Amino acid sequence: MTTSETTVFLQAADMFADLCRQVPDGAWTRPGLGEWDVRALAGHTLRAVTTVAAYLDQPAAETAACPSAGEYFARVRTMPGADDRAVAERGRRAGRDLGADPAAAVRAAVARTRDALAVVAGRDPIVATIAGGMRLSDYLPTRTFELLAHSLDLCAATDLVLEPPPAVVESAVVTAAAALTHVGDGVATFRHLIGRAGGAHRPLFG
Repeated sequence: MTTSETTVFLQAADMFADLCRQVPDGAWTRPGLGEWDVRALAGHTLRAVTTVAAYLDQPAAETAACPSAGEYFARVRTMPGADDRAVAERGRRAGRDLGADPAAAVRAAVARTRDALAVVAGRDPIVATIAGGMRLSDYLPTRTFELLAHSLDLCAATDLVLEPPPAVVESAVVTAAAALTHVGDGVATFRHLIGRAGGAHRPLFG
């Protein structure tokens, strides 16, 4: 595996950790996103980091049944565990797990995942994700996507300003376009991007 996917993912993880460091102490209980307060939103977002380390710690899958980041999102959006109530509860639980110092908990989790990725540097193992076995190089862009999406949500909830690394934005946009193509909205998305009529695509997550 080339280092690009790992590098961009870690840039996104560091971006999120730095954003959490800037959240004012009194802002963690503010409304965050949907049913979540800021703490729960941060907890949910951190799962984009911790799942990487968790999957690397599990036995490898035998085959890469899910071949791409776009296919991953096309699959997970229709899974039973993707319903709003289940996702909301996992986020609240993850928020509680951040403890008394959420920013420190995020930094520590990013460091653990960085170490886990260093162990497999130069390899591209098949990890057992909820969407099926995936090459690590295909899975990491899904995490970069989540980190950017919810870092922007976190900014909206806390009035912080984010200037994400260009490589993170590019990766997330490519992943979003691929996912929309898999659910049949690729042409509409392209029309929207180039300012043509007929670009009324459905949101990937709504």
